[in-house]
Amino acid sequence: MPKVKVSKEAATELEEAAAWYEKEQVGLGSRLIDAFEHAIQLLREPNPPLTPVQGEAARLGGKKLILHRFPFSLITVQFDQTITVVAFAHHSRKPGYWKERINL
Repeated sequence: MPKVKVSKEAATELEEAAAWYEKEQVGLGSRLIDAFEHAIQLLREPNPPLTPVQGEAARLGGKKLILHRFPFSLITVQFDQTITVVAFAHHSRKPGYWKERINL
């Protein structure tokens, strides 16, 4: 079972998104965090449902896990037995803004 780490940048993106959703509707921020935690559990499974990202980041091993019920993806890279979440990316944000984070 792979180990999962969340980068500081991804954690900050999650916190900011959860705060925004909570302002929009009480309880929605908590549901976003629950969806994120569920996605982290999926990453710990033997064959997580990851798909390659686009462009150069794919060549570097970047993959994504699309969140259910929210327009976000967890952008990941795996080294040995550790999967690192490098971004918590909103689907309407500039694609690939996180790609320099893959060179951890």
